[in-house]
Amino acid sequence: MTTATSLDFDVVIVGSGLAGLSAALHLAPTHRVAVITKRAMGDGSSGWAQGGIAAVMGEGDSFDSHVDDTMVAGAGLSDPAATRFVVEHAPESIAWLRSLGVPFSQENGQLHLTREGGHSARRIVHVTDATGAAVQQTLIEQVRRTPGIRVFERHMLVDLIRADKLGLTPQRCLGLYALDEATDQVVAFRAPQTILATGGAGKVYLYTTNPDTATGDGIAAAWRAGCRVTNMEFIQFHPTCLYHPHVKNFLITEAVRGEGGRLLLPQSAGGTRFMPNHDPRQELAPRDVVARAIDFEMKKHGLDCVYLDISHQGPAFIREHFPNIHARCLQLGIDITREPIPVVPAAHYTCGGVHTDLAGRTDLPGLHAIGETAYTGLHGANRLASNSLVECMVFARSAASDILARPMPAPPAVPPWDDSRVTDADEAVVISHNWDELRRFMWDYVGIVRTNKRLDRAAHRIALLQQEIQEFYSAFHVTRDLLELRNLVQVADLIVRSAMLRHESRGLHFSRDYPRMAAVAMPTTLQPG
Repeated sequence: MTTATSLDFDVVIVGSGLAGLSAALHLAPTHRVAVITKRAMGDGSSGWAQGGIAAVMGEGDSFDSHVDDTMVAGAGLSDPAATRFVVEHAPESIAWLRSLGVPFSQENGQLHLTREGGHSARRIVHVTDATGAAVQQTLIEQVRRTPGIRVFERHMLVDLIRADKLGLTPQRCLGLYALDEATDQVVAFRAPQTILATGGAGKVYLYTTNPDTATGDGIAAAWRAGCRVTNMEFIQFHPTCLYHPHVKNFLITEAVRGEGGRLLLPQSAGGTRFMPNHDPRQELAPRDVVARAIDFEMKKHGLDCVYLDISHQGPAFIREHFPNIHARCLQLGIDITREPIPVVPAAHYTCGGVHTDLAGRTDLPGLHAIGETAYTGLHGANRLASNSLVECMVFARSAASDILARPMPAPPAVPPWDDSRVTDADEAVVISHNWDELRRFMWDYVGIVRTNKRLDRAAHRIALLQQEIQEFYSAFHVTRDLLELRNLVQVADLIVRSAMLRHESRGLHFSRDYPRMAAVAMPTTLQPG
């Protein structure tokens, strides 16, 4: 199983979410663009985003206010330049989406703006409670109609191709190898410019709101290629994931609390609101505060879940503002117009990632990273609600502009993928067992509340898994399951190493051994080697 030829493009983009497709559309008028995605185009996290996109669009709001809210949520770790860059370019991103036909919700002829936790004003542009799905579908339709873009579905990133690894200079990215699942062949994609837009790594945890595609592929590949990663300890746990035995990752958007939803204990524990006991902002506190409060109450009372009640707003209001949540819950026997929704926290967003600048450039020339894969400096120690989709669009445009300004030399020839010395795996159970073990101990030891002892235990198990997986990778043909497991274990290692270096509690990282916040806020940056 070897590749006889390589495929040549000007730019190859890994990932088909909002970041990747936006970049492709910006580049396609003048460049030959390949979009590779390991499943179908619509299977990533972007289509799952319910709440909306944060942008200063309303009277009385200001860029300074949005910047301040982001910095406060980021617990002093948000980069001021990156934050202002995103905030000031957010309105033009909304205008671009509207020009493509995204049907944002309106009221009296104007964009309807909702409010979410951590925001001091109504600035969330949305499409009812299915913003991500509407935006993603619009972009997919645009991409399919654009001649300059070629989409390769069910192609899984294996590794980036570095010039110096081939004995060439200067050091730069020459493209990548990807597994074509239809032919079971590894294909070389040659390109002078590569963009990683593979999303986050929520599947490293047992409970997550993320789709199955969120396995940290871009972060792991960039790390193996020599790029720095920053702030990997900051994993955002969404406070309100639906708790139901048949549905494991259905998100209940932050906007439910923004529109008056109340968090309650179950009747067996009194049935009362508990957020007033934890934070003066109550249900509109930032996500890390709400998630820890729920975690505290569940452990204190021995609960499986808590409840989110929006029924007091009335059936008409609920059906208008949250039609998809209402319909999905009703399918499961929960009428949210009459009863509260059972919820639990779940891993939701990777705030850290591949270290980039304001043009999306990584440490490896020829390689950009955008979207949840990247660390831009925006999110700091905690992502402010609805700042992620706008970050995707702003940096997609920025990275595309940087690439458009560069020459497009033909990359040198790259060798075909060689697997002549490996065989087919005889024990696939090894992969499934290790996957399950990893996600369980990451949930138990590296979750919402951490301790030195738990982190040590996780690090020990990760080291054993890395050795076993590397032996497996070296001996057998690659499969998507093996590649995803390899990436998840690498990302887990980066999360644990970063957490062990942070001797304080800040934002999403809460340590019982270091419960206080340090006087100076410093990012955690890891360097390969």
